[in-house]
Amino acid sequence: MTKESLVTPEIKAMVGREEVFSSSEELGRATIHRFAVAIGDSNPLYLDEEFARNTRHGGIIAPPTMIFELNHNLGGEISEEDGGYLDKVTLPAPLSRFIRGGNEYEFFQAARPEDKITLKRKVLQVFEKRGKAGPLVFVNVEITYMNQKGELLGINRETLIFMLE
Repeated sequence: MTKESLVTPEIKAMVGREEVFSSSEELGRATIHRFAVAIGDSNPLYLDEEFARNTRHGGIIAPPTMIFELNHNLGGEISEEDGGYLDKVTLPAPLSRFIRGGNEYEFFQAARPEDKITLKRKVLQVFEKRGKAGPLVFVNVEITYMNQKGELLGINRETLIFMLE
């Protein structure tokens, strides 16, 4: 007896789909400062303009992982149905619950306060596996982060694991 796959034609059609989300505002020194404080990183490159100006960076930069936490701030639109951000990867019911299965970050250059970040998300792969609690759907996504000049800041390769409600 074969079980019907949770990876429906609708879900399979997500592979190769690209979406672009852009910030309408600069990253800003205050945001960089708050992020550094929140993660407990007191590196003066993120907090002290005078210190940072006298380094090879020539001014304040963002902590490297900051750009990878921006996804939820860029889409901006919120779903009236569940209050979540519309720019996140979602699968149709009954696969609404998910966890992060892992991230691989690649850094190219630091983000700066004046940067307006654009991210391009592409679904690379979707597949199903059986777990102890039942079937799981894995979605591999690549998110590319660029500044307003089109310069590559970083790439996040992420695995999301969706499960039945």
